[in-house]
Amino acid sequence: MSEQTKRIEAAKLAVSRASVVCREVQARLADVQSLLKDDRSPVTVADFASQAVVAWTLKDLLGSCPMVGEEDAHELREQIAAGNTSVADQVLDAASCVWDGATMDAVLDAIDLGNADSQQHKHGFWTLDPIDGTKGFLRNQQYAVALGWIEHGDPVLGVLGCPNLSRDQSFPLDEKDPNGSMYVAIAGEGCWEYPADEPGAEPAHIRRLERSDGEPVRMCESAESGHTSHDDAERILERLGEAAEPARLDSQAKYAVVARGQGDLYLRLPRPGKPYVERIWDHAAGSIVAREAGCAVTDIAGLELDFSHGAGLEKNRGIVVGDVKLHGLAMGAINELQIGQA
Repeated sequence: MSEQTKRIEAAKLAVSRASVVCREVQARLADVQSLLKDDRSPVTVADFASQAVVAWTLKDLLGSCPMVGEEDAHELREQIAAGNTSVADQVLDAASCVWDGATMDAVLDAIDLGNADSQQHKHGFWTLDPIDGTKGFLRNQQYAVALGWIEHGDPVLGVLGCPNLSRDQSFPLDEKDPNGSMYVAIAGEGCWEYPADEPGAEPAHIRRLERSDGEPVRMCESAESGHTSHDDAERILERLGEAAEPARLDSQAKYAVVARGQGDLYLRLPRPGKPYVERIWDHAAGSIVAREAGCAVTDIAGLELDFSHGAGLEKNRGIVVGDVKLHGLAMGAINELQIGQA
């Protein structure tokens, strides 16, 4: 088995296992909230457990795991040292549903595998968002486990687990599917869709078809208003023609929804007066999924996303995703309206 094949299979298994962990925590949100007395605690437990399981799986199967992850175990270690083990115990319990023999020390060490310095791993490193879409997770709606392998500043492998997103596109986006979906994209080779809970199943090849002229544009947008400039998005839509009912959901699942043609355009636009640097784990897996399905993925200046500057997309502003033709029209509208140029 080639190194690439080993990496692909390990990533699929890691994300599938993490998806199981997240679903287990989400299934008992009320119990975890009651025990930990904190509305954010369930997603904290799932974040830590998901990262631990992904890192443990990758290291176990590949021998090493250079990773830039969203989480680290510093807070958990401090809580344990102070005698408060409630969150850490829940994390261990969650990870143990797929990790036989897991111990507290092993789980904490696995979480901290996400502390790698990407600048010291130019040949390749993983980046992980263990739960992308916190609010969606807490609403029992859409979120994602997003894992990408980056070489020389570009994602070359992406595995995007969407535990609540149905492969049936007629299924409501605001409801929880019992199996979920998982997307695997390999640079230059395409994108495939699997059941999230069955990474060994026969996959479906995903290829984005170009829209017909005059067809209404279905925007894929965040449920949270703070993530983008909705006013600017509406101005762009006015230039593109008739707008269809938007697809509203959290997380990098939006990339998958556009990639498979359920949505047409995903815009993440800078908010005036609120500069923000996107994090690499928020876009690595999703961007290659969309790109390998045939979409164009750039920032608002038309630049490709550059993952070579540490944990942030320091050289990019905003995100524009759509089929090649619609992406071009959206970029024209952005330039005409001078969005992000102030």
